[in-house]
This record gives sequence, C-alpha cells and structure tokens, in this order.
Amino acid sequence: MAGATLKRLISDRDRSLLEPFIEAGWELVRQGVKALTTTCGFMVLFQQELAAEFPVPVFTSSLLQLAFIERTLRPQDRIGILTADAANLTPEHLHRAGGDAARLTVYGLENEPFFREAIFSGSGRLEIEKVAAEVVAQARRMVTADPAIRTILLECSNLPPYAAAVQEAVGLPVYDFVTMLHHVRATLVRTPFTSPL
Repeated sequence: MAGATLKRLISDRDRSLLEPFIEAGWELVRQGVKALTTTCGFMVLFQQELAAEFPVPVFTSSLLQLAFIERTLRPQDRIGILTADAANLTPEHLHRAGGDAARLTVYGLENEPFFREAIFSGSGRLEIEKVAAEVVAQARRMVTADPAIRTILLECSNLPPYAAAVQEAVGLPVYDFVTMLHHVRATLVRTPFTSPL
C-alpha cells in the first residue's frame, strides 16, 4: 500500500496509516473477498480496529496464532518468536495479539547484515542462502539460550521461505504467516467429505 513503509509501520507505529488500510480493505470487500490479511506482523497494532470495521474476518499478523499456540503447550513451556525487529516488537504488540509476554522469548534479525539488506535497505537485493543461514543461526541461538522453548513463531511474513530450514535445525514446530493463511483458507473453502463406497 502506498506510503506504508516499514519505518512508518515498525518504528514509528504511525496511526495515520489506519485510514488508508480501511479504504483499501473496503475496496477488497466490495470485490467480494471472504477475508482480509496484511503482510507485516507489526500490523497487529491495527487488528482490533480493522476487525471491527469489516464484515469479513481480518488477520493482520502471524502473531495472532500466539494464543492458540500457548494453549497447546504445557504451562512451563515457552514460545520462541523470531522477528524482523526485536527492539520494536513491544509488549503492546504481543498483548494485542493475545500472547502472554511472560511465556515468550523474542529474538530479532534487525542486526543480521543479509536480512537487513534484503528487508530494510530498499535495495531489493536478496541473497537467499545467506539470509537462510542468518535465520537458522538466530533460531539456534534462541533455543540454546532458552531450553524451555517448545515451538517457534516467525513474526515476519518474509520468513516462511526459511521455516523448513529452521524446523530441521531445531527440531521444533514452526508457525508463520503461511500456517495462519492455510488455517484461514481451510475455514473458508471446505472440501466435502465423500462416501468411501
């Protein structure tokens, strides 16, 4: 969406973006969409307002899976979150997503040079193997530092291409933007059961 820069979304938390998102959402609703989603996990700050606005379900962030994930784990288990920018993923983001901050360990990728170049620089240069190595290394550091982590959630919608590598490296369930969208689609487009005969 024009004007919705990462700086305005992530570090500025610019509330003036809400109105253009509402306008864009209504345009899609008029076209007949069955659900609305955004691609930046930090958009969870707008979840309540956007969900209240539209007659279709709204999914602003992969972080919305936190409450579901927490309820699948033992009380002492923790969730590791890999985010694009840990310094800007605030307790407010986690609260608005329905997560319990006391059960979360957050590690960021904002200081990883190849990730930063690909996502934050605006250059459009993506070295997939090098970004993958950074994401996997950060996941390993996170679960080593916090052995109570039993599952990982990738906040950033740019991270699903590396989910399989993360899962292989740490041996834990990995949730991301794509797992959320698969869940959403499954609720909206059901396949009839057929008789086994």
